[in-house]
Amino acid sequence: MIAIRKAAERGRTELGWLDSRHTFSFGDYHDPLHMGFSDLRVINDDRVQPGRGFGTHGHRDMEILTCVLEGSLQHKDSMGTGSVIREGDLQRMSAGTGVTHSEFNPSPVDLVRFLQIWILPDRTGVKPGYEQKHFPAGETRGRLRLAASPDGRDGSITIHQDASMYLADLEAGETVSHPVRPGRRVWAQVAQGAVTLDGQTLEEGDGAAVTDGTTVTLRGQEWSRIVLFDLR
Repeated sequence: MIAIRKAAERGRTELGWLDSRHTFSFGDYHDPLHMGFSDLRVINDDRVQPGRGFGTHGHRDMEILTCVLEGSLQHKDSMGTGSVIREGDLQRMSAGTGVTHSEFNPSPVDLVRFLQIWILPDRTGVKPGYEQKHFPAGETRGRLRLAASPDGRDGSITIHQDASMYLADLEAGETVSHPVRPGRRVWAQVAQGAVTLDGQTLEEGDGAAVTDGTTVTLRGQEWSRIVLFDLR
């Protein structure tokens, strides 16, 4: 079974400096029909204006993944981490027992666009942690590149959950496939571009839940960037 979540149906927060689209309920946007999918709790598509950002705020007991699509994002946290996340980078912050951080667009002229993803951890109270990795275009072109996993295999970032996240960049006509094993579920998010999923068109910002234990096949309709999650 495939259930499509259209981009235009998502929640939205507009604050002038921030334009955020919410695939699942977040902040003041509440939709009881879209509270998450398996352990995937948040997919926010955020656009932050030059020189603006999120002030210091706290999290706990959440695996927070940040995937920059355009521009760069400056990060500082209470663990002493300071970094700049750029296009092609994936950051993981395990909030665990509690962490504070800030996110800021350091550019005076360029917008930053990024996906912020929250995954529920498999246990509460873990020690806060940080990891960041760059995935070059050559590793994601025309294939599903494992980017996050519970065991850090194949050079992926490690998360505290039985979930895997893949990245793929597709040119028009390129196809990737992922098996949905028995007892597993898949969420495919079109970060940029447009694809077909088993014959159904998904445009930028669309997501799809796949739950029937088949194989997910994605075909690029133009240059496209896909984020795919394999979940319990």
